[in-house]
Amino acid sequence: MATSVLYMSMSVDGYISGPGDGPDNPGGDGFGRLHDWFVSPEGEFVEPPGAAGDLVRQVFATRAVLAGRRTVEQVDHWGGDHHGRGVRIFVPSHRPPGPSVANYPLVTYVADGIASAMAQAKEAAGDGEVLVHGAYTAQRAIEAGVLDEIQIHQIPVLFGGGTRLFDVLPSRTELEIVRVIDTPDATHIRYRVLTV
Repeated sequence: MATSVLYMSMSVDGYISGPGDGPDNPGGDGFGRLHDWFVSPEGEFVEPPGAAGDLVRQVFATRAVLAGRRTVEQVDHWGGDHHGRGVRIFVPSHRPPGPSVANYPLVTYVADGIASAMAQAKEAAGDGEVLVHGAYTAQRAIEAGVLDEIQIHQIPVLFGGGTRLFDVLPSRTELEIVRVIDTPDATHIRYRVLTV
């Protein structure tokens, strides 16, 4: 059975975007700093040396994506193919998709809730991983009990503003540390979400 994993680069003070995040400024001011550990100054994905490179390969080996509507719309659904390898993208949303989605057969909007969207993404992923994107979506997945693991790439910077990853949670959630990889560019912490 597939495992759902939230993959997120985050500042030490908990931000996953900078101030001014919006359609005209995706990720907000200074957003690139959160991804310097695996994105070149030219905007190309790179594989860092050692264990951090393994993490990048792991992300691109995921077999399905579950992402929030705001996230996918800001990047026009990654052109309909997040990985460049035919990986399906599921978007939980109570509103119908915009017209551009008709051009992206791998993108599916799911109107009957996060649990249904996750079930469809897990089915598409088979025995692999579902990559989860978006703060709101992650919070709803935790609330619904359908997020299995969290992979945080904690970047040594304080943003002081932007979008926090876990700004509103319905209740306390216990986590178990599965793995810690410390590099000069980031501390990569993987957690298992425990049911309480």
